[in-house]
Amino acid sequence: MQKGNISVQTENIFPIIKKFLYSDQEIFLRELVANAIDATSKLKTLALKGEAEDTLEDLKIEILVDAEAKTLTISDKGIGMSEDEVKRYLNQVAFSSAQEFLDKYKDESSIIGHFGLGFYSAFMVADKVEVITKSYRKGEAAVKWSCEGDPAYTLEPAEKETRGTNIVLHISDDSKEYLEESRIGELLGKYCKFLPVEIKFGTKEESVFEGEGEEKVETKVVVDNIINNPSPAWKKSPSSLTDEDYKAFYSELYPHSTPPLFWIHLNIDYPFNLTGILYFPKLTNNLEVQKNKIHLYSNQVYVTDEVKDIVPEFLTLLHGIIDSPDIPLNVSRSYLQSDRNVKKITSYITKKVAEKLDSLFKEDRENFQAKWENMGTFVKYGMLTEDKFFDRGQKFALLENVDGEFFTIEEYKEKIKAVQTDKHEKLVCLYTNSPVEHDGFVQAAKNAGYDVLKTDAVIDNHFMQRVEQKMGELSFVRVDSNTIDKLIDKDETRESVLSEKQQEKVKEIFTTAVDSTGAHVELKALSPDDQPVLITKPEFMRRMREMSAMNGMDMSHMPDMYNVVVNTNHPLVTEKLLRAKKRQGELAKHLYNLAMLNQNMLKGAALTEFVNSSLELLQK
Repeated sequence: MQKGNISVQTENIFPIIKKFLYSDQEIFLRELVANAIDATSKLKTLALKGEAEDTLEDLKIEILVDAEAKTLTISDKGIGMSEDEVKRYLNQVAFSSAQEFLDKYKDESSIIGHFGLGFYSAFMVADKVEVITKSYRKGEAAVKWSCEGDPAYTLEPAEKETRGTNIVLHISDDSKEYLEESRIGELLGKYCKFLPVEIKFGTKEESVFEGEGEEKVETKVVVDNIINNPSPAWKKSPSSLTDEDYKAFYSELYPHSTPPLFWIHLNIDYPFNLTGILYFPKLTNNLEVQKNKIHLYSNQVYVTDEVKDIVPEFLTLLHGIIDSPDIPLNVSRSYLQSDRNVKKITSYITKKVAEKLDSLFKEDRENFQAKWENMGTFVKYGMLTEDKFFDRGQKFALLENVDGEFFTIEEYKEKIKAVQTDKHEKLVCLYTNSPVEHDGFVQAAKNAGYDVLKTDAVIDNHFMQRVEQKMGELSFVRVDSNTIDKLIDKDETRESVLSEKQQEKVKEIFTTAVDSTGAHVELKALSPDDQPVLITKPEFMRRMREMSAMNGMDMSHMPDMYNVVVNTNHPLVTEKLLRAKKRQGELAKHLYNLAMLNQNMLKGAALTEFVNSSLELLQK
């Protein structure tokens, strides 16, 4: 038996490893299984070169939990190690300066970047680690390396007939969760689901059927429980996959989810390596719930689902896999933000997504429009947050009007140019975020020859402002923000049939009727076919209020600002109101309440009072 000390610069390295090597303790299993994968992959490479003579028929990696013995074993059938290799690889902690590491991490928890410490992550959960290994080389004896979490180790001959390595972790008392099969199964599912070598974790029963018809017999057989898919869809050629293959893989990633709208298969090998599949899910209004569904892999090893530094913000709404060996397993945020490859990957993915959307739009516009309700939020979010995507998105971003017709931005500009250009040469896009509530205003706009857009998505307020900012010739105005003659300012005026004295009287009556609300009363000479009284909400103030609320600000203390516009050409005002000697205030209040009701602003006690007064009015 040989004895010695692991080559480190301080006696305190193992306590530091145990506490601070990785921010997530559970990472240890990923690291050890990844090492087993490497050993197996190296054997395959050597075999292809004719340098390994052993059979490669069964290369499964096996995970064993022995709760009674308090051990967790990771076993592979890879290249193994000789005695000299054990001394070289296990007895030298592979980072540049142990003392520098101690100084940097003794007071904080952090992910390590590039120190090759994967194997030593075992000591985060184990009091003792044993490595029993036998090299693939003929004539090499098996050896056993053992360490109890300090620089002292033992190295002695071992009994092992087959090549490969068994790493036995003697789990510490404060890490007993890793002796639970359910916990290990959970971690294997998270980190090892798509590793390129089969991983066995226990056994399971399967049904085998023999015979046909009434003679068909079911037999239960015990088979290896393989927990991973070694050949996932993103590693295959797109030409070999059908739509059903892509959908099946989506179900594998997100069981019980609604099928995706479509997908993009990424495959690039220059100037960086990247593969993957990004899926466009059906989006809900709760965008936060949709995030963190893209999983980052490095050579099929799971890294993280925090990919906001890998892909632009709006692409975090997508689902799927990105796999790049150019991103190391142990990534830190500062590394991702500064790495040039990561920036290239971000730009590449944005470009591919835009190209895919553009091609879908051009190849089958009808199908694209049918999916717009789900895709629109994603595209608008991208145009809001990425300048380059805004420029590309103009080609396929759609505007929908209240009649269900779709237009690109350029098409819509052409549609409304003749009628909806104001005196400042701006194109005015009229819109409603609630076609049902604003039906009266919408119909008035349509009667005037105007088109009205439907903007009822949660992101539309932001999107309209972005378009106004980027395309100065366009402005958006909600249909209830002004009277029909002023929605698009063309310097066209209409004369009132009332004299100045009569107009003063009308204003006095309505001011008294709405006094308690604080609303501003104004008179306008509209068409006799327009409503007698309208409630309008100034675009600027309303938009500021809505944007503040969307950003989480409490706007309950701010009064709802609106104008009460009295149509001085409507018969109910010019005839009924002025002739009703004793009931002028009652009639004005009733007309005002009708306008409030039309804007869905009459509620609670005020609504009850209005219903009762309406019944009394009908009885009179």
